Amino acid sequence: MTVLVLTRPTDATADLVIAELNERSVPVHRLDPRDFPETLTMAARIGPDRTSWEGALRGQHRDVSLTDVRSVYYRRPGTPRIHPDMPEQDARWAQAEAQAGFSGLMYWLPCLWVNHPHRNAWATYPPVALAAAVRSGLTVPQTLITNDPNEAREFVTALPGQVAAYKALGTTRPSDQDDRPQALWTTQVRPDEINDSVALTAHQFQEWVDKAYEVRLTAVGDQLFAAEIHAGSDASRIDFRADYDSLSYKPCQVPEPIARGIHMLMFMFGLQYVALDFLVNPHGRWYLIDVNPNGQWGFIPDLRTPITRALADLLERAQP
Repeated sequence: MTVLVLTRPTDATADLVIAELNERSVPVHRLDPRDFPETLTMAARIGPDRTSWEGALRGQHRDVSLTDVRSVYYRRPGTPRIHPDMPEQDARWAQAEAQAGFSGLMYWLPCLWVNHPHRNAWATYPPVALAAAVRSGLTVPQTLITNDPNEAREFVTALPGQVAAYKALGTTRPSDQDDRPQALWTTQVRPDEINDSVALTAHQFQEWVDKAYEVRLTAVGDQLFAAEIHAGSDASRIDFRADYDSLSYKPCQVPEPIARGIHMLMFMFGLQYVALDFLVNPHGRWYLIDVNPNGQWGFIPDLRTPITRALADLLERAQP
C-alpha cells in the first residue's frame, strides 16, 4: 500500500515527511496535479461490475493504482496545467474539465487524508474558523469583519488604546512586479488611518493583544506540539513572519483547557492536522488568532523531527 503525496516539486516540508517514510521503507508516490494532462495521465472506471473507481495514475517514472493508496498527504499541489498553445476559450474549458476530472477522482479516494482539501477549505475561512474556535471553548480577540468605514472606525475607537490589528483574511495579493502571490503582514491601525477605501472589499480588524510571546501549536492526530515564539525585532513583534531571523523558540506545554478546545476544533472540521497561532498575554491568557489547516511547521528546530515522525506515523498506519 502506498502513501500518495500531492505537492509541488519544491516543497521542503513535504520532503521531510517523504524522507522519513523512505527511511521506514514505506512506499511513497509523489506527484503534482500541475503535471496533468501534459506528463501525467489517468484512467479510471466504474460501473455495474465495479462498485468503486478502479484505475491508475501514470507519471513519467512510475504508475500507482488507485486501490493501492492507503493515505494522502495533501500539501501544496498545483492545479492542472493546460497546453499554452490552446486558444483561450478552449483552454478555460479544458482547465475546468481537468479540474473536475482529475481533482474529482483524487478527492474521491476513500482513505485517510491529511487533510482532505474540502475540509482544509472550510477551516481556512477566518469567519468560520473563529466561530468554531469560540464554540470549542477557545478565546479569540474581539474581531470585526466589515466593508463599512464607519463601523471600522467605531470598532477601533472603542478598543483599549484605540489600536487594532489589521489582518488579511488569509489571502495573498499579486506582487507589483511579477504577479506572484505576496503575503500581507499584520499591521497596527488607528481610527484616523481608516478611510473610505475600506468600502471596496472585506477587511478584518482585531483587538490588539499586548502579548508576552506567541505560540505556534501544531496538532497531528491527537498529538499536540507547541513552542513559544519570542520576537527579537519591532517587525516580528507585530507579525513574526516579517522577520524570522530575529525569532527564538522554546517548546512549551499546552494548558489542558486549550488542548480540549483544539481537539474539539479538529473534530468539528474533521482535520487530522492543523497549525494554530496563539497570542499569550502577560497574565498567561491564550488568544487564538489563526487557524491554518495546511500550515508550515519545519521552521521550529526542536519540533521539526517530532512532528515529522508523527505525520509519518499517521500516514503509515492508516487503514485503507
